[in-house]
Order: sequence, then C-alpha cells, then structure tokens
Amino acid sequence: MEKYDTVIAGAGPAGIFCAIHAAAPQTRVLLLEKNATPGAKLNISGTGQCNLTHEGDIRSFFSRYGSHGQFLKPSLLSFTNKALIGFFEERGLSFETTPGGKIFPRSRNAADITALLIRECELREVILKCGEPVRQVEIANPGFRVQISAGWVYARHLVLATGGASYPKTGSTGDGYRIAASLGHTITDVGPALSPVIAEPFPFSSLAGITFPALPFSLWRNGRRIMEGNGDLLFTHTGLSGPGILDCSRDIRAGDEIRIAFSGSVRRDALEREILAAIARSPSKAIKSLVAGLGIPERLARLLPECAGVPADSTGAHLTAAARNRLISMLTEYPVRVSSVGNLSVAMVTRGGVALDEVNPKTMESRLVPGLFFAGEVLDIDGDTGGFNLQAAFSTGHCAARGILSGANKERQHP
Repeated sequence: MEKYDTVIAGAGPAGIFCAIHAAAPQTRVLLLEKNATPGAKLNISGTGQCNLTHEGDIRSFFSRYGSHGQFLKPSLLSFTNKALIGFFEERGLSFETTPGGKIFPRSRNAADITALLIRECELREVILKCGEPVRQVEIANPGFRVQISAGWVYARHLVLATGGASYPKTGSTGDGYRIAASLGHTITDVGPALSPVIAEPFPFSSLAGITFPALPFSLWRNGRRIMEGNGDLLFTHTGLSGPGILDCSRDIRAGDEIRIAFSGSVRRDALEREILAAIARSPSKAIKSLVAGLGIPERLARLLPECAGVPADSTGAHLTAAARNRLISMLTEYPVRVSSVGNLSVAMVTRGGVALDEVNPKTMESRLVPGLFFAGEVLDIDGDTGGFNLQAAFSTGHCAARGILSGANKERQHP
C-alpha cells in the first residue's frame, strides 16, 4: 500500500492550495482529482475571467458569508486577500480591480491562475492523479485507508476539498458529503446559493435584461419579514437575478415573497406627497408618464400601473384615492411570489455542507476524527458574489495545510 503524509481529495482551488502549502520537505502529498484535468470549476469562475478576490480590509469580508462569517475569521486573518494577490504577483501574474472592488487577473483568463497553481504543485513534487475519485475511506487509527481505482493508499492526514454540489458538470457532485458522513460528520441541509429566483406569476418577462442598481427589497415568509436586502436586481425571462438577489438566495425558499421597492429608498408617505404634487402640476398627464417621472424605466412605468389595476394611459386627474394607494404599493413593495430557487445545475455555489461546529476553525481539522481536515465549499459556507467564495477556498486550504504541518511537527517532537 502506497503511503502518504497527506492525501487531498479534490483539485479545485482549496485542494490545490492546500497541497502546495502542505508539501514540506521530506513529505509525500497526493492530490486526487476525479476529473480528467484539475481546476474545472476554477476555470469557469467569473465567466472564465476568475474574480479571484475582493479589495478592502479583510475584516470587511466577515459579513459576506451570511451567518457563518465568524467561522472563517481565523483562516481569513491568517491568509488575507492581500496575501492571496501577493502569492500570484510574486510568481509573475498581475491584477486589476474593477470600480466595484472585484479583483481579476489582468489577462482575464482563469486558466492562468490554474496553470500557475499546477506549476507550484510540480515544483513541490506534489503527486497529482486525475481521473481518480475517492471511492471509500476507512479510519486506520492513526490515519486513513483511501480507496481509489488502483486500490488502497494510506494517508496520515486526509483533506476533503471536494467542493459542493453546484455545477455538477464540473465534478462537484457532493462526494465530500458522502465521505464526511461515513466518517461520522453531520451534513447540514444542502441547496443552491448564488442562484436566480424563479417567480410565478411573473408579469415582467418582456422586460428581461433590465437592471435596477442598488434596489431595496425585503423577504417575507408566512406573513413575516425575515430579512432586508439592497443590491443590483435583474429581470430575467422567468424571475429575478442580479447580485442583490444572488447574495440573498441562500436564505430564499419556494413559497417566499420578495417585495421590491422600485421607488428606491423613498418612503411611502413621501412618495404619496410626490405623486399628489405631480398630479397637481399636470392633472392631464398620463399615469405612465407620472410613474416614469419618478425614475422608473419607461417600459416598467407602463406595466406597474396595470398591475395595480390602473390604466396606464389614464390621467392623474382621474386617479382615485384607492387606486393611488394600490399604485404606491406597487412602487414601494411590489410582491414577487417565489416559485423556486434555481437548482444546483445553475447555482454558482452550494449552501449547506459539513457542519461547522464539528470543525476547528483555527486548523480546519475535524473535532470528531483526528487527522481529517476540510477546505473550501465542502464546508457549510457560501459567500456573496465578488470573489468572496474563492478567497474562502484559498484561505481554508492554506489554513488546513498549516494545521497539518503544525500537527506533524508536534508528533515528531512528542512521538
């Protein structure tokens, strides 16, 4: 049986980065990848341009992972966005930052990132085997027996960096959940995140492609408001997308209601005063023109009054108080009924995964099984759009490698 100091399942960003930093002198590191080539999902990230990370103080990242940002605090602080960029810049890649803070390689080619990572693995004599899914894992105590197509290998340390279950065509099919569960770990509810929302009914299909910048909205479930959001919103043929919706999709469920404030931050009473003043100035102006004068796109300005039961071509002089109230409701909290959240085939990342209370956030080591480590999306972590998920993958991969080497040093000092 071939023996290794560390076996890593999954050659995505978390797994490759872990392999690079776990490959100390006189250690044997085996990196296993089920696909024919490594980095499949990394290569399509950011539409192939690779939004590697985001600018700003690393502490501002903590709030970008829903309620699980505190778990990432040690790994993000120990390997920051600046450290990540520095790693690649020291090896010849250059980067650019967009006005919104996203950081891309200047080449806008994700394959450049992957190629550099693989070169670093080769320099450190990491053994990379592609087309090798992990079939089964058994605890050897100490260490693990890992079954691959060629038989069994022994690992003193095992890292599950198999990704989540989104974009299954890239190999992310939830293998890590199965293995972790077989070793006693809890897997929290898995579902799509960073995913568009499908609405039913959706009267704005003809407006697909229209984007609304920084639009407030709220999420309601069973008549209770459960969260508020604000961000760019995009109409699709079937519902809603855009960064604002994508970032909140981890919390959205079928049957929920999203109430959109097309009027922006203007409060209902202030909007009513504005509409009454506009009618007083031009009582013969069509309702659709009054609505467009509030900053609403022209095509939507025709549809919103119709949704309120108000003929778009009718005039302000004929607008009753009841009709005005309905129109204001459409402008300040338009209700969109969620039929479903886009499934895992279209979701950018996966919510849910290995339960975080069973993992040490300072080392990424299992609290249940000594020598078992986790990195990346296999954990119950998902971040906002903008490079936050890749940063988490690299930071947790780096953290797991440090945890492995620290534990190995202690073993040598106290055999």
